[in-house]
Formats: sequence, C-alpha cells, structure tokens
Amino acid sequence: MKLISGNGNLPLAQAIASYVELPLTQASVRRFADEEVFVEVHENVRGEDVFVIQSTSYPTNDNLMELLIMIDALKRASAKRITAVMPYFGYARQDRKSGSRTPISAKLVANLITVAGANRVLSVDLHAGQIQGFFDIPTDNLFAAPVMSADIQARFPIDNLMVVSPDVGGVVRARALAKRLNNAPLAIVDKRRERAGESEVMNIIGDVKGRFCVLIDDIVDSAGTLCNAASALKAAGAVDVVAYVTHGVLSGGAVARVDGSDLLELVITDTILATETIRNSARIRQLPIAPLLGEAIHRIAEETSVSSLFD
Repeated sequence: MKLISGNGNLPLAQAIASYVELPLTQASVRRFADEEVFVEVHENVRGEDVFVIQSTSYPTNDNLMELLIMIDALKRASAKRITAVMPYFGYARQDRKSGSRTPISAKLVANLITVAGANRVLSVDLHAGQIQGFFDIPTDNLFAAPVMSADIQARFPIDNLMVVSPDVGGVVRARALAKRLNNAPLAIVDKRRERAGESEVMNIIGDVKGRFCVLIDDIVDSAGTLCNAASALKAAGAVDVVAYVTHGVLSGGAVARVDGSDLLELVITDTILATETIRNSARIRQLPIAPLLGEAIHRIAEETSVSSLFD
C-alpha cells in the first residue's frame, strides 16, 4: 500500500499517513511557468495499491486537475489499484439540473475521475448520497457523525440537548446524529431562499425553548443559513446554539459573519485546509477527521468491511 498527496490538504494527508504508519510517497506536484500542472512520482508503484489523497476545495479546478493528473501518472506507472481519496468532493452541490440549460457538474467530475483511471473513490459526507451512483466504480461515503457525536458528548450536557436541521433537506443527517446522542429530540428550521447565496429564516418546526441546540449540516459556505438559524433559535428561547458542519468552505466574509453571530461555536472537520482567518477565529474549532479516513483506508487495503465503522 502507498499513500500519495496533492497540494489540496497536505496536513490532512500527513495525519492520515501517521495514523496508518506509512510515509507519504515521494512525488513532485508542481506548476510550469504557464500554470500547467506537472506530476512526477519518485518511487516505484508498479503493482501497488495506491491511495491518492486530495480534497477538491478552493482552488477547486487546480486541485481537481492535480488529482486527475496524479491518477494518470500512477496508471501509466502500472499501479495495481488506484483509490481517489477525496475528503471534500468539489462540485457536489451541482448534482441536478437547477434550471433549463444548466449542467450536472458532479456527474461530469465523476466521469473525469473514472476516465483518468481511478478504481475506487473514498469521500466524506457527500452533499447528496446519490452522487455515489454517478460513479461506475465502487464508492465509499464516510460519515462524520461518529466524530461529531463523540465531541458533543464530551463537551456539552446531553440531558437538554436538541439536534436541529437548518433546512428540510438535512433532516436525515440530523436524525442520524440525534440517534447517536441517546435519541435526542429533533427540530427543523424552515427557510425560504429568495436569491442564490442569500437565505432567510422563516420559522422553526419543534419546541426549542430552554434547549441546548446543536445545528448539523454538511457544508458551510457563506454561513448565512447557520447564522440566521442561530438567531431564530435564540429568539425562540434556545439556551445556546452550536453548529457542527463536516466541510468548512467558509468563503468570502463567512468567518466575520460567524464571529458576529449568535453561535456559541462553529465546529468543522479538517477535510478542507483551514485558512489563517479560520485558524485565528475564536468561535471556529476544527475536529480531526484523519483517524476516520485512516481506518477506512486501512480496511480497504485489507479488503475488510468499511460500513462496520458506523455500527
């Protein structure tokens, strides 16, 4: 087994390598003067089971091209099996036609990865579970819920806890977390989005008065939805509100928005490399996802069950 990483999230790749007790394979992933990506693997990978670790987060297209070119380099170097480990799968939100004459970019990206030569895909909390069906190769979708529930139980009082979904679409995810927290009650924030990128909280389904609320989501981008939801929950009588989100995209003024919001804390995993602004925020904390990914990689290499991780 060999591990190789692009520049998408090197600290995460190093943490995974440390967990599986293997060094990262020596490779150069660099740019030519005209910004073309060039990859050179400095170790023999013939007949090896290779895991390519690369989050396709910002800059999405650069990281995606790095991943595709690394897969191609490994395929041409006669690697036995190539697994694309994508802790964060970019373009996942474009998983359906949102209007006339619009693309399904998530499907296109899945095709690119398959054609490049990947034999398997491993990701964390895909935006929509159906994306697994976009691939014609085996795809493992890991859930961050065990990592989050362990952290919640260690830090917060369980007795008056309430899990809250920030929108109707996230109810299944929220229910899965609530189940892990001694079947905590569930509430839903019903929001109406007037324009793309803007969100408006309307009303809360469920009684949150006197409750410690845990908002759960898969992606936080502008953080508008979470901050508005936190304000609505506090207005409805919630004692405190924390948010647990798998992928901290946090683009634009998101960090400043979180710092000025009613959220006690925003907890994200390190699937996406944190910027300096995120690291310096007093209200944003990162949970390590490397042990979960490392264990999944180990099980795939050993040909044992990955789903039993979540039993």
